[in-house]
Amino acid sequence: METCALSKDKLCLFFPKEPDHRWIDKICKRYPGLQVNWVASVKSDGKLINEKELSAEYWEGTTLLFADFIPPPADLLSKVRFVQLASAGANIWHDHPVYLRKETIFSNASGVYSPQIAEWVIGTWILSQRQLLRYQTRPSQDPAENTRQSTLGYGSRSRMGILGYGSIGRQCARIADALGMEVYAYTRSDRKTSESRKDNTYLQYCVPNTGDPEGRIPSKWFSGTSLENVNAFLAQDLDILVISLPLTKDTENIISHGQFEILRKKRTFVSNVARGKHINTDALVAALESGHIRGAALDVTDPEPLPKEHPLWKAPNVFITPHISWMAENVWGGSIQLLEANLERLNNNEPCINHLVKELQSIG
Repeated sequence: METCALSKDKLCLFFPKEPDHRWIDKICKRYPGLQVNWVASVKSDGKLINEKELSAEYWEGTTLLFADFIPPPADLLSKVRFVQLASAGANIWHDHPVYLRKETIFSNASGVYSPQIAEWVIGTWILSQRQLLRYQTRPSQDPAENTRQSTLGYGSRSRMGILGYGSIGRQCARIADALGMEVYAYTRSDRKTSESRKDNTYLQYCVPNTGDPEGRIPSKWFSGTSLENVNAFLAQDLDILVISLPLTKDTENIISHGQFEILRKKRTFVSNVARGKHINTDALVAALESGHIRGAALDVTDPEPLPKEHPLWKAPNVFITPHISWMAENVWGGSIQLLEANLERLNNNEPCINHLVKELQSIG
């Protein structure tokens, strides 16, 4: 009988998708002895299920976990040795006892949502630069006015700076490169060698013709952990700044009054698809109202959700969506594909895809 390293494991899936019994049967046949529990984390009325609403038997003996965006209580996960996150960011887990346990392997969903998020970044950038909403709501019949407005788009002459060159940043770079834009990348660690610039996330292994596998697209790379390093990057006459890095204590408010003053020179457009707390909201409102930046596209805000009376809603040239850039048809299919790939790696005692090096979770 074929041996199976997962024969004594129990896998629990808890995320917003109804159980796929065909998938469960396939996995159980592939790994004899593996137990699989799957519960949708959303009720039929759309409300989230509290983890404690599930019986203790559901969690008992769990060793492998596919987790939704809210971490289950630590006392339910005392035996967990592997956690597959449903999100690219792990910030809500940082103080969780299971995350702090050194022997517990964490894998994030970096790359799973990158194609659709990059579409959102490029789409909102074009929407802004080409003034498409303006023409839709109040089209002008004045040829001179139309000509003036059309010159706002920079097209192939634009320079994109990507703060956090992970899977999202690499997919943004791929599309920007196809549009003829110049790309500058910023990462936490130095990437001077060709080997260090390679991607080792979900996109490379599972989704062909996406991202920047070899790290060849950026014409310039910047790196460092200090604000001075970041400021030097921001001073590169960027037409658009894409924020796509993890949220940590080091990256909170990484874009504030001083940084907007630097971006003022080129009136850089700011696109944030990471976390709202990366940007000081008061500084952002001031930069928009003063015209120091030409606009912003925000899929995330601080606070989130943004209160109805918040001044950011009334700021000029801002496009806001409620943290939905990652959504797409069959959005969870990639997460299941990643989980399946990592189960095979766990069974073979191989490194997992998207393995989080916890102490290095900072800039890209």
